[in-house]
Amino acid sequence: MLTALFVILMLVVFGKLLVFAIKASWGVIKILFTIIFLPLILIGLVIAGLTSIALPILLVIGVISLIASHA
Repeated sequence: MLTALFVILMLVVFGKLLVFAIKASWGVIKILFTIIFLPLILIGLVIAGLTSIALPILLVIGVISLIASHA
């Protein structure tokens, strides 16, 4: 009986830790994509001569960030 109680409580505790870890890692991934990968992708597009693709992406992201900052 104690083993079953231990297993149930252990699953509850580590389940909550797992949910917290997923939320924390999602925040870190969003920061990495926003700060590091997106500018690198845009710079790579411009260097490759795909300015006609990079400029609209940059404009859309700029408009979305302006709208999100006022909300």
